[in-house]
Amino acid sequence: MGIFSGQFSRKNPGFSSFFRGALIGGFLVGWLLAIPVQAGTTNSLVWRSTSGQVSADIHGEPLLTLLNTIARQTGWQIFVEPKASRTASTKFSNLPVGDALKMLLGDLNFALVPQTNGPQQLYVFSTQMKNATKRVGAADGKEGIPRHVPNELIIRVKPGVDVEALAKSLGATIIGSDAKLGIYRLQFDNAADTDSALASLQSNSNVLAVDYNYYYDPPLTPQALAGAPSGPVSLSLNPPKSDDCANLTVGLIDTPVQSLGGGLNQFMLPSVSVTSDVTSPSTTDITHGTGMAQTILRAIAQAQKGNTSVKILPVDVYGNSATTTSWYVALGVQAAVNKGATVLNLSLGSSGDSTVLDSVLQQAVADGIIVFAAAGNQPVATPTYPAASPGVNAVTALSAPGQLASYADYGSFVNMALPGGSVVYLGNTAYGMQGTSVSTAYASGIAAGTRSGNCGLTWPQIQTSMVKSYPVPSQ
Repeated sequence: MGIFSGQFSRKNPGFSSFFRGALIGGFLVGWLLAIPVQAGTTNSLVWRSTSGQVSADIHGEPLLTLLNTIARQTGWQIFVEPKASRTASTKFSNLPVGDALKMLLGDLNFALVPQTNGPQQLYVFSTQMKNATKRVGAADGKEGIPRHVPNELIIRVKPGVDVEALAKSLGATIIGSDAKLGIYRLQFDNAADTDSALASLQSNSNVLAVDYNYYYDPPLTPQALAGAPSGPVSLSLNPPKSDDCANLTVGLIDTPVQSLGGGLNQFMLPSVSVTSDVTSPSTTDITHGTGMAQTILRAIAQAQKGNTSVKILPVDVYGNSATTTSWYVALGVQAAVNKGATVLNLSLGSSGDSTVLDSVLQQAVADGIIVFAAAGNQPVATPTYPAASPGVNAVTALSAPGQLASYADYGSFVNMALPGGSVVYLGNTAYGMQGTSVSTAYASGIAAGTRSGNCGLTWPQIQTSMVKSYPVPSQ
């Protein structure tokens, strides 16, 4: 057993360019894209178990987030001293495991302990190894319990069920509801009561779905660019070519969307919010939702040569919070459906598979809506949700043609790969965005733009063509 320590150094990020084109349904709906994206916009950690080498490009990563990522990729059992704290910023390539841990953990101590009949154990501490008592991450190569809101469950019940009586029998309080959809948010006094109620409801014939209220990861922050190779999106709004193309709408389920400027606001429908803490977004800091809206429009513009009838419906599921939950995402999906969305863009993700959200998405798919979701920004095969939910198109990221981005998820649940970089604008300031959320926005824009220009194509035809034209590179 060895104990090591080390220091980290922050290096200036570099730039990369991406070019991509594709042919779908006999005509070009792909695009030539040359966008330098700041490498630091997405934290990347690649743990190659076969070669024993590690690469990282990490900026401002909290300790627990970092350790969860390591556990997820390695399958180690990881224990951390509760008072240990660190924000990691480092960049390196192909280091041995010991050296990589020194760079990642900085002045914290660690011990990597082999086990005869189980996964290795990593202890991280600032004082003594015996004080590393808090378990994080995965065990035996499997994902641990995903993060969820303490003492909450979400249920979906059959029509006519007396939910008040059901909640009372469980000792729960109803703190949220969508009676039309039949979903309810229940709050309990403690974790034991929550877990007991979950077990009870799973066997209740009146309950269609029940699960924890899972947290969703904060969206990636766009990074200001000193110079950008491409200007703002240029797009004209044209009437639909036929009734089959009327009311083509991309439901953008994301953070608030700001004014796009440059004539792009005409493509935006009035925003919908499903949260209660709504304020106007900052006018100086671009939001993730604004970046996704512009990326969708850029894909449409290049697919349809600058004109389209497609509109975007912004649905805010974050409000003023840095994170959201499966409850708000489910409400957001239904709000988009209720407002007539024909494409759903979910550039967000969680390790928690919500059966309630799954049921809402499956209903949307059954109603003829095509859904795209981000595969995740950790280079592992572990499913990310709702991308891995039934009927959803999971989209991962490319850094170059035929080359999976170093940060991108690649599991069997992923069925297409698109560029992971975009340049977006707020006023006259250009920002770089990188990640599978960007790839998802491109996919939604391509799908909507394809249908806009060729009304006779169905969503299944478009989906099939996209899967063939944007294959996931083999790992």
